[in-house]
Amino acid sequence: MKLLQVRKGQFVYYQNELHKVYSVKPLAKKSVLMFRIKDMEQVASRADEISLYRPKHMDSFMFFGARYTLREDQVAEEGGYILIHKPDPDYMDHYSLNEFEKVESVDGKDVVTTRQNTVKSREFLVMVPGQDPQSNDIAYYDKSKVSAEQLEEDEQLEETLKEKSAIRPSIGDVYLNLDNGATAMVVAIVQEEVMLGTGDKLTFHELYKSDSWNYLYNINDGEFLE
Repeated sequence: MKLLQVRKGQFVYYQNELHKVYSVKPLAKKSVLMFRIKDMEQVASRADEISLYRPKHMDSFMFFGARYTLREDQVAEEGGYILIHKPDPDYMDHYSLNEFEKVESVDGKDVVTTRQNTVKSREFLVMVPGQDPQSNDIAYYDKSKVSAEQLEEDEQLEETLKEKSAIRPSIGDVYLNLDNGATAMVVAIVQEEVMLGTGDKLTFHELYKSDSWNYLYNINDGEFLE
């Protein structure tokens, strides 16, 4: 379904993959800002380049590298995730369409999330880990157009994202050069590249795997690596 009016929170297909709209900038050339649900990669598009999808019971998709199946017939569990597909918040709650929220506690069929929102059972679908054999896979609009290599990458996506998260440095990180004993701080990060105070430029992966640089601490929190 092509969209004439795009709404924040909508699930949409863009370039055959499932995305979620997080902002709409009407005056911009590419007015629809989205993230790809499987890995949170951000993209921008025009409204006529996307198609609407409304998530439902027994749909299955990848959320940040992990596979989930949406269920309306199961009770949420502490520590698990829900998808708020029919938001009806009370005045003290703050959530909107298709929010992903983590469950802090369960009260009957209702939940309190880690953002301190009280969400009624009629408002959400439970995100059950794994893909149910009877589920409807919605990760791609047309799975027949997806290469075997891409599907294999998807299977490894959770581990790939965990590694990226583990190796991503922060501004203020201080590293020791094992070759000459010098120390250098991360002063800039541009996409996947890090600039150190010494002028050295390395990708995240190169810095993480380097035999010459060893992480010491972050100057902002003062926590040394033990």
